[in-house]
Amino acid sequence: MKNAKVKSSESAARKRPARVAGTLYTKQEIHEIFRRFSVQRPEPKGELEHVNAFTLLVAVVLSAQATDAGVNKATRALFKVADTPEKMLALGEAKLGEYIRTIGLWRGKAKNVIALSEALIRDHGGEVPGDRDALVKLPGVGRKTANVVLNMAFGQPTMAVDTHIFRIGNRIGLAPGKTPDQVENMLLRVVPQEYLLHAHHWLILHGRYVCKARKPECEKCVIADLCKAAVKTCDIPAPLVPLAA
Repeated sequence: MKNAKVKSSESAARKRPARVAGTLYTKQEIHEIFRRFSVQRPEPKGELEHVNAFTLLVAVVLSAQATDAGVNKATRALFKVADTPEKMLALGEAKLGEYIRTIGLWRGKAKNVIALSEALIRDHGGEVPGDRDALVKLPGVGRKTANVVLNMAFGQPTMAVDTHIFRIGNRIGLAPGKTPDQVENMLLRVVPQEYLLHAHHWLILHGRYVCKARKPECEKCVIADLCKAAVKTCDIPAPLVPLAA
């Protein structure tokens, strides 16, 4: 009788889907998480306002340790007069500073924006390169900034790990990691290819509006039943309906 129970338990374990290595989820659960995100936000958009690849690059550089809303408020007027590297360089560091002084660390950012404008003109004919190695060589541009630009301006399936994605990856056990690079590499490995293009936007928006830093609003979460976060307060998923842009 004991042997029969052991065999039954072993058989059930074999039938149970295995977790993907490094995460708390099975392949099927991960697919379902991103399927729901895709239904909720079919065409997710970044919240930084821009008119071309250059203004996107500038906006992302300015957004470091600042809110998207604060950056947008400053750049609406700026991008009307300087939407190319040439115009930004002509504007100059002092004038640029007048536009962005409401943004944190604005002095250093103004210096970087002028320097990256010079580099784009000198090394890339005034165009933003669609290559990560070239982007990270620009002043003020790190891997996260490069990934945002590659994704939004060039349609590349990159994973730009900001504070929201880093928090969610660790909190819900989807992509645990001690560094943003570790979380990025795990997400690139586990997110289904069909969802990878928009995955970083879905995760950022989920972290910004639902799985918040101080207190996650689990009653608003469409993956509450799948979520394995220790802090979650609800197992019933929110209605899966498309959200207004």
